[in-house]
Amino acid sequence: PSYIVIIATFVTLLQFLMQAYVPAIYETLGLFIPLIVVNCIVLGRAEAFANKHNVAESACDGIGIGLGFTVALTILGLIREILGNGSAFGWKFIPGDGILVFVLAPGAFMVLGYLIVLFRKLTAKK
Repeated sequence: PSYIVIIATFVTLLQFLMQAYVPAIYETLGLFIPLIVVNCIVLGRAEAFANKHNVAESACDGIGIGLGFTVALTILGLIREILGNGSAFGWKFIPGDGILVFVLAPGAFMVLGYLIVLFRKLTAKK
């Protein structure tokens, strides 16, 4: 939707202005400024569903989406932790130090890509 593009534009402009004129605050806020756009995407999806359904259905949808997102992030984080450090919750799963890239930001995208491929393979119609 167009309002997400508008909000993303304003947030990006604000980010550039803060980086240029108040770098200390920009450094402190860091990643939290772009998260405003992500928040708008999540709220936009909830609003789009709520416009076409009653309160009970919208509440159930919100709870389901929230739980699903939590499970997905937990699985993603757990896989990254095991591959990146070789351990999780104090248990050692992989001998050695693990693979550094999985602890870094690109590792999240790699694991997410692998999970999407796995999910598509498991749900593919034959």
